[in-house]
Amino acid sequence: MTVVGQVPTLPAIVTGFVRHGRSIPIRHAFRHRVYQWLVDLDDLPRLPWYLRPLARFDVRDHLSGHGPTIKADLRRYLASHGIDFDGRVLMLANARVFGHVFDPITVFWCLDSPYVVAEVHNTYGERHAYLLTPDRDGAAETAKELYVSPFNDVSGDYLLRFELDRGRVRVQVSLSRAGRTTFGASFDGVPRPATRRAILTAAVRMPLMPQRVSALIRLHGAWLWARRLPVVRRPEGLR
Repeated sequence: MTVVGQVPTLPAIVTGFVRHGRSIPIRHAFRHRVYQWLVDLDDLPRLPWYLRPLARFDVRDHLSGHGPTIKADLRRYLASHGIDFDGRVLMLANARVFGHVFDPITVFWCLDSPYVVAEVHNTYGERHAYLLTPDRDGAAETAKELYVSPFNDVSGDYLLRFELDRGRVRVQVSLSRAGRTTFGASFDGVPRPATRRAILTAAVRMPLMPQRVSALIRLHGAWLWARRLPVVRRPEGLR
């Protein structure tokens, strides 16, 4: 099931909290207040000139990065898996702010279909899309295929859960190895219409959101490194 109930009024700013928790070999957890955008790929936000530096959606930031539009590139990706889909797609993502974007995970809900595409990004400028078919509870499993953190190799399986309705957007990811959960992350937020006032309010209360996300990832990484968590070097040529 990709969507529960009615979809929010779009475009929407989804304000909430991102949570991370690591259990082995070092316990580390944090929570940060963030916001993301929920948009319809057939009707991306058209902002006045003075707001455009605060939110831009660029095809280069997703999937192959070469489509004429993000929607066209998503259709190409689905077609490569034997799926012909041209319905409505909702995307949960960070927007470019003053030319910079970092999006740990982008979610594409393919409405009126069984498919969700979760695109994971790492700090090395790489990304990998996972084609998922969530069950009635919004849960799906897939093998990990992208080197994301310098403290984790590419082994293990992801369990992902998705929830989308008028009043809530929630994405959960956990990584397990040999039946044991070693890492978990989630975003849980409330969508509200992306009015001009809402955009400015989010930008003032949580300025430079993608830059902040990039900085926090490196800050927490430095903390783990200082605690002597072993670094797993990425093999040459491994994505």
